[in-house]
Amino acid sequence: MPGDQAARRPSLPSPPPPPPLLLLLLLLSRAAALNPGELFPYGESWGDQLLQEGDDESSVAVKLEIPLRFYDVQFNNLYVGTNGIISTQDFPRETQYVDDDFPTDFPAIAPFLADIDTSRGRGRILYRQDTSPAVLGLATRYVRTGFPSSAASFTATHAFLATWEQVGAYEEVKRGVPPSEELNTFQVVLASDESDSYALFLYPANGLQFFGTRPKESYNVQLQLPARVGFCRGEADDLKREGLYFSLTSTEQSVKNLYQLSNLGIPGVWAFHISSRSPLDNIRPAAVGDLSTFHSSASLEHSFSHAAALESDYTEDNLDYYDENEEEVEYPPSEPEEALNGHSRTDVSFHSQTDPDPLGESATLDPLTKKGASQGEVGAPDLKDRVEPLDQTDNRSPSPPEVDGDSLVPPREGPPLYPGNRSIQPYPDGGAVPSKPHVPAAHPEGEAKVVLPDYPVPGHTSPPSQGRYTVGTGDDISSSTEVFTYNSANKETCEHNHGQCSRHAFCTDYATGFCCHCQSGFYGNGKHCLPEGAPHRVNGKVSGQLHVGHTPVHFADVDLHAYIVGNDGRAYTAISHIPQPAAQALLPLTPIGGLFGWLFALEKPDSENGFSLTGATFIHDTEVTFYPGEERVRITQTAEGLDAENYLSIKTHIQGQVPYIPANFTAHVAPYKEIYHYSESAVTSTSSRDYSLTFGAINQTGSYRVHQNLTYQVCRHTPRHRATPSTQQLTVDRVFVLYSEGEGVLRFAVTNQIGPVEADSDPAPVNPCHDGSHACDTVARCHPGTGVDYTCECAPGYQGDGRNCVDVNECATGFHRCGPNSVCINLPGSHRCECRSGYEFADDQHTCVLIAPPPNPCEDGSHTCAPAGQARCVHHGGRTFSCTCLPGYAGNGHQCSDVDECTENRCHPAATCYNTPGSFSCHCQSGYHGDGFQCTPDSTSGLKPCEHQQRYAQAQHAYPGSRLHIPQCDEQGNFLPLQCHGSTGFCWCVDPNGHEVPGTQTPPGSTPPHCGPPPEPTQRPRTVCERWRENLLEHYGGTPRDDQYVPQCDDLGHFTPLQCHGKSDFCWCVDKDGREVQGTRSQPGITPACIPTVAPPTVRPTPRPDVTPPSVGTFLLYAQGQQIGHLPLNGTRLQKDAAKTLLSLHGSIVVGIDYDCRERMVYWTDVAGRTISRASLEPGAEPETIINSGLISPEGLAIDHFRRTMYWTDSGLDKIERAKLDGSERKVLFHTDLVNPRAIAVDPIRGNLYWTDWNREAPKIETSSLDGEDRRILVNKDIGLPNGLTFDPFSKLLCWADAGTKKLECTLPDGTGRRVIQNNLNYPFSIVSYTDHFYHTDWRRDGVISVNKDSGQFIDEYLPEQRSHLYGITAVYPYCPTGRK
Repeated sequence: MPGDQAARRPSLPSPPPPPPLLLLLLLLSRAAALNPGELFPYGESWGDQLLQEGDDESSVAVKLEIPLRFYDVQFNNLYVGTNGIISTQDFPRETQYVDDDFPTDFPAIAPFLADIDTSRGRGRILYRQDTSPAVLGLATRYVRTGFPSSAASFTATHAFLATWEQVGAYEEVKRGVPPSEELNTFQVVLASDESDSYALFLYPANGLQFFGTRPKESYNVQLQLPARVGFCRGEADDLKREGLYFSLTSTEQSVKNLYQLSNLGIPGVWAFHISSRSPLDNIRPAAVGDLSTFHSSASLEHSFSHAAALESDYTEDNLDYYDENEEEVEYPPSEPEEALNGHSRTDVSFHSQTDPDPLGESATLDPLTKKGASQGEVGAPDLKDRVEPLDQTDNRSPSPPEVDGDSLVPPREGPPLYPGNRSIQPYPDGGAVPSKPHVPAAHPEGEAKVVLPDYPVPGHTSPPSQGRYTVGTGDDISSSTEVFTYNSANKETCEHNHGQCSRHAFCTDYATGFCCHCQSGFYGNGKHCLPEGAPHRVNGKVSGQLHVGHTPVHFADVDLHAYIVGNDGRAYTAISHIPQPAAQALLPLTPIGGLFGWLFALEKPDSENGFSLTGATFIHDTEVTFYPGEERVRITQTAEGLDAENYLSIKTHIQGQVPYIPANFTAHVAPYKEIYHYSESAVTSTSSRDYSLTFGAINQTGSYRVHQNLTYQVCRHTPRHRATPSTQQLTVDRVFVLYSEGEGVLRFAVTNQIGPVEADSDPAPVNPCHDGSHACDTVARCHPGTGVDYTCECAPGYQGDGRNCVDVNECATGFHRCGPNSVCINLPGSHRCECRSGYEFADDQHTCVLIAPPPNPCEDGSHTCAPAGQARCVHHGGRTFSCTCLPGYAGNGHQCSDVDECTENRCHPAATCYNTPGSFSCHCQSGYHGDGFQCTPDSTSGLKPCEHQQRYAQAQHAYPGSRLHIPQCDEQGNFLPLQCHGSTGFCWCVDPNGHEVPGTQTPPGSTPPHCGPPPEPTQRPRTVCERWRENLLEHYGGTPRDDQYVPQCDDLGHFTPLQCHGKSDFCWCVDKDGREVQGTRSQPGITPACIPTVAPPTVRPTPRPDVTPPSVGTFLLYAQGQQIGHLPLNGTRLQKDAAKTLLSLHGSIVVGIDYDCRERMVYWTDVAGRTISRASLEPGAEPETIINSGLISPEGLAIDHFRRTMYWTDSGLDKIERAKLDGSERKVLFHTDLVNPRAIAVDPIRGNLYWTDWNREAPKIETSSLDGEDRRILVNKDIGLPNGLTFDPFSKLLCWADAGTKKLECTLPDGTGRRVIQNNLNYPFSIVSYTDHFYHTDWRRDGVISVNKDSGQFIDEYLPEQRSHLYGITAVYPYCPTGRK
């Protein structure tokens, strides 16, 4: 058989020296793909066990001979699953993980996680333990090849192998359709010794023929999920955090490349370090030459990304940027969902939700600073939202005309739209500069202007003038030191302002104020400091109003992500979702990404890059004039500081006209040099660039001129300003631009160095630190020596020899500043302190102090309630409280008086009542026995049943209004065959037991029935109580648990007046129909007084332990399996911190949910219990089942609060039904032409009903009247899996969320006016509309997502701590919406 074979790759070449680039290795290695015969040997002859055929099978526990360490935890058992996955515990049902993204809730090793099915002989899955020399030797060689340094002494002593051979994807069986011939083969090997464990994933050539699978529920809809490949640790100890995970793939293209690429030089073979006695931050992938140290921490900031390599399709078009000695171009990801996370997500990087600050605080506290690194601030200006029209500040230059959207094309004659002799720096407010700086001569390249910002400073008040002062710049630019004046009496000092400095900076007081300076190992302006040698990231948004040629193009808030390798000057920028004509036309416009090249350029001796001056707040304004057409465009980039992850945040606005570039043309920009001129708080540059456009044999050339003006804030208190050269030269060695229409991503890549202005003479040898050719780690600093000598030093927070650096775990080593009652969280290169629950940071942000509990008048005795034996004090937060009289007392809570229950006839008529303070007691009279609430005659009295009932009815008749029938007995005490009611006149026949004979009753005034001899006894029909009892016992499996409710029935089948919850002390009274009598629910230890015809005592209910009353205001209710969640809204914002569980329903699966605003009741469907239930939102309310028969799979539910009616869909019976809110008057509306009805919505104002049917062959949305009349199809085109449906009574729009098309769409009630709100949903299930937002549950995110109705943008998401699928969702208003017709 094909699997019974020995490995045909008996030996591996010795690891070569570390190459400078991994991309070349990945490309060259494709020539020697892994053949199927070169997998590790497998087959039954090798001792493999076979996994049972099926769609969702799991092996028995494989007890390991040697425990396996995985994520630093030791395991003794392994399980192999059908779906391309291995775990250390048995698997849940596949629906709980196979269609979801990482992370899983359980430990997982996933070489190809997808919905695999081996039924009907479609492949086989084999697994075994192995200690044979052949297998261990081959595994050892693979590991040493991938980790030549860290695993040089590794020798495998134990291996576990699992092989998926020719397995297929799950397919729905269709008559006459043969199964797909696309089959996959892959293998995983886990090799370990006494201290380390490694995983090998092997994918032979053409071994992957399908790359993902479709969710079963939407199989015939075009929805395919790429296979997940990687590792998950499972749930963390802290349930508020997701566990660590490592993901290798995210798209179909990345899965396709698994067998073509490698991380150890053999295509199709991937190696990973999965555990070690020396703790690992996360899984570490191999990289030939021990490049694995590039990925040593759980962060996203690495120079090489396996995901980036896997995403590429490696055509010739994208291989022209680097030569054979250079490293691969890596682009940051650009998926729209990444913006939700606050930073971009690269799947192969290491993920941990516990690491939100990868560039956080370092343990290095050296007070010395880098040379020239002093920078601070005075009165921080607000640089946000400052992109506004230019003000013309030089009266000698003509003002730009007022233009509309079509007048951006510069006129052929007359002054240009953007004159070259002008200021290009916007400011939100004016203010004259007190003294005029020196104005030097213009620079020969062309005149540029610098605007000095009017920053507020202590002791200086700006005059009311709104003018701005401009300074011309040239070679010999200088500035006056008298621009600002200071009042030393109002001097700001470090004592009160040290918080304005970066936590990696120290504060210094000077004569006129304070300044911030970055610590040693960091650089920046003191307010913002970043670690030297570490990679950096930039996140932002881009908006634009462009004319491409003469065609207007607009876009707003598209995503920008940049990744910068600081120690060699590479900067990569990716902008997603710009419209194609604009993205194609922006290809030559490298200044967009060039800013990041200047900011983080590699510094030559005696030079400084931009971030060392500006920090993270500045405005960069650029004007570009294209030739020969003289089109002009302006780019404004506003930096808004560092976010919590230490990522630079930036907004970009592009406006003007650019030349049209046809589709499919590629752009090439030649390397260039720029001279930058530096003055106080401003930097300018003017240069020209050439570019070419090619398509096949067509080659066009063009050029443009660039004017740049960058303003920032400088601290002027230090006696000697930094010695920044008046001019520096930026050398851009390589420029790469690319637009991928398929991805919709515009990319720029540049390599930059900043240094002195160079003459044209032959350059001297360059030190590798200055041109980026060094071999230091990406998290290391390069220190130049003599000539071309240099040394490497790991950045703060890392340790190693500089060429290989690993993160220092400050939390484990104790080198942290976290105080008592705090928790230390390790971060890449740093750590973070968090206070334990109940504590908060003091002013020093390090010491955790106890949070003082709020005052509670009910506990401290300051309330004004009646004494504790008469009233209860209820605390509402703060100093507010309310008072409530206890049962047995009446009043306002502040004053309570005893209630005489004896006047209310609480006792049995044959009992005597005794009143006591706050209560009463009942005692049966002589001749009766019982508890006083129920008294029966003593058996020794000799009375027959008719005489017993006669005496009881006569006693009841003493109460006013009693209408009980008094039985008539004969002389022997037996029932007379004819009975007549003394008050109503009705007559009827009875049997010897006094039971009415059916059909014999006659109305008043008519002839009484003839009652002959009693008929033979017959079995009476079962009552409602008996039927309910039998149904629940069957549902409980025959024997209920102690906490499960079972109705109590008397001998006649009637509900006993007293009902209790299982064996608990929670009891209540019911009426003759079994409905609870309001106000009778007792507290533990108190049995309520229940008699059939007398009002029961009033006992204030207490909340159930699993029900939390909701707060007042608008909130969302969502169904999540066995519970209903409560998510408050503040306006339309999700109040995620206040979310909680409203109702726990053990054993249920709640799907549909809706709300009755009139009675404040929530209704839901339960597909596990096959019921429809409801519960009041008042404290203490119990769930009540109102429909418990005739259901199979009730899903959608809608409430009409006007007509007091509910509607539901049943996908098991293919029906749509309605009933009154109490379950009565039930009626089937539709039972034909339905296949999979799901969502349902009602428009009570206009009287319309809407529902969806996700019939795989013909999905549709239908409508009818509320009576089931005028049924018609509303939408059946361009829909796939319409899961969610909502009707907005305010906008009169019917909207649905489609998990097949991924769209959120709306239409008018008649089906017209259809429009798309959002076209990039994940997997929506249910949706609700509230004001200007939609809220939907999502099965991919397992959360609640909010979407703006007008813009369609994703606004926020809420992910519950307990991760499982969410179903229905509804909004709860504090009032009933009226809508409008």
